[in-house]
Amino acid sequence: MRDEKPRVRLAVHEMTCPDCERHVTEALQRAGAEDVVASFRRGEATFEIDPARLEEAKRAVANSGYAPGEAEILDGAPSVRGPIQGDGADCEYDLCIIGSGGAAFSAAIQAVSYGARVVMVERGTIGGTCVNVGCVPSKPLLRASEIHHLAAHNPFPGLHTSARPVNLQQLVGAKDELVAELRQHKYVELIGEYGFHFIRGEAHFVDPSTIEVAGRTIRARRYLIATGASPAVPDIPGLADVDYLVSTTALELKEVPRRLAVIGSGYIALELGQMFHRLGSAVTLMQRSDRLLKAYDPEVSETVSLALTLDGIRLLTGVTYRRVEQHGDLKRVHLTVNGQEQVVEADALLVATGRKPNTAALNLEAAGVRVGEQGEVLVDEYLRTSNPNVYAAGDVTMGPQFVYVAAYEGALAAENAVGGAERKVDLTVVPAVTFTSPAIATVGMTEAQARSKGYPVLTSVLPLEAVPRALVNRDTAGVIKLVADARTRKLLGVHVVAENAGDVIYAGVLAVKFGLTIEDLKSTLAPYLTMAEGLKLAALTFDKDVAKLSCCAG
Repeated sequence: MRDEKPRVRLAVHEMTCPDCERHVTEALQRAGAEDVVASFRRGEATFEIDPARLEEAKRAVANSGYAPGEAEILDGAPSVRGPIQGDGADCEYDLCIIGSGGAAFSAAIQAVSYGARVVMVERGTIGGTCVNVGCVPSKPLLRASEIHHLAAHNPFPGLHTSARPVNLQQLVGAKDELVAELRQHKYVELIGEYGFHFIRGEAHFVDPSTIEVAGRTIRARRYLIATGASPAVPDIPGLADVDYLVSTTALELKEVPRRLAVIGSGYIALELGQMFHRLGSAVTLMQRSDRLLKAYDPEVSETVSLALTLDGIRLLTGVTYRRVEQHGDLKRVHLTVNGQEQVVEADALLVATGRKPNTAALNLEAAGVRVGEQGEVLVDEYLRTSNPNVYAAGDVTMGPQFVYVAAYEGALAAENAVGGAERKVDLTVVPAVTFTSPAIATVGMTEAQARSKGYPVLTSVLPLEAVPRALVNRDTAGVIKLVADARTRKLLGVHVVAENAGDVIYAGVLAVKFGLTIEDLKSTLAPYLTMAEGLKLAALTFDKDVAKLSCCAG
């Protein structure tokens, strides 16, 4: 067993490219440094070295044409703390990450900053859900459908526009090019940039501290499970025998279906349902609950339902699914709605009923990792599993299914797993955006949630007819609702249905997270003729009738 040496972070100035990293690495190795990781972007190198040779290492860097700066002994270096079992000397890596999405890359980048030896294992396409089959591929198609809809239905008199039939194959081809470009630049290239290892193959645990992948056995001091989630399919009689779509395959269609039936009404169902409707499909949305977006405030639910209905989408609520069948290319969904039997016929059927964690192949029982009823990895407030050397982050835990949550959790897990931190995950203020038109964005508590937690509640509900930006857009479909604590007047929740609601909601995130009051919002200067001005107008609505104010009066 080699002698343990402290890990050092050395500032190195004047590195400008990967070649500079190589020169610095070679210079440090000649001076006796081991496990060198140099980064020109961070302007530093981390390595293990005998303290007596640190000055020699600095001179070696200087002799190579670079400027060494301050050196720091990394007290939390994973190579000198926190063994798995025994002394951990036979571990090839400090952190093994299973998965390659937002949580995985965030964790890898954070772990490398501590000088950790990191390996990432991926069984499929690098990049995970967001860049490959989720956010990135859906948003350009959503934007295209919005433009197509506006061309056919612009609201301005005297402006004559029209829309021709959609070439979906060409749109999907452009989407695929964008996905490939972002995957390469934002994921693949970062592997070499940050210097961690990558292994392709399906990993499974063989014991609490060992995995097998691609015929190879790997032992690491810590593990991070970041395998994400995939579309869940409900148990409806006959569905397994039907050629149905899920979110992934729907984004690969080359022709717009004439009729599309959608099972489900969550954010994926709403986004893709409206997208295909605006590209030319006759769309029917079906859901079990009695109202759309039942977890949201009623004002939000009612506004979105009305907007989608006026858009021409058929909404069926309170549905019981009896069976699904297929005759040729025709799909039939047999339903009971309000006691009446109905049949929805469609040329394509989209199943959008939530997601399930990707854990089946991991053999987590061998690792001593407990899972929940859906197969999700159970974690504590530090993102540790029941095996204290195994962490989990992102969609595989079935927390909020957003890439920004996954990235936050991945970095935090790495800090705790290899950086020696004891940081607790904090998901009390998480924004959610559904990219329909109008968009839906929320943060914090609904009115019902606030009351259930014992708050005396004040609410303000502002229809978009009172927002000048919506008036000049000639599109007043929407609402803004604020929920506040009646005692302190601090904002507890912000809920927006409007064009660009996703951009507006960040101000709501700051307000809720940092305890801003109604008066704080009222005292701000909001830029006129922006949708964000609606937040201030909604704050004024607590105490005034904004319909009786002049345009800019506050």
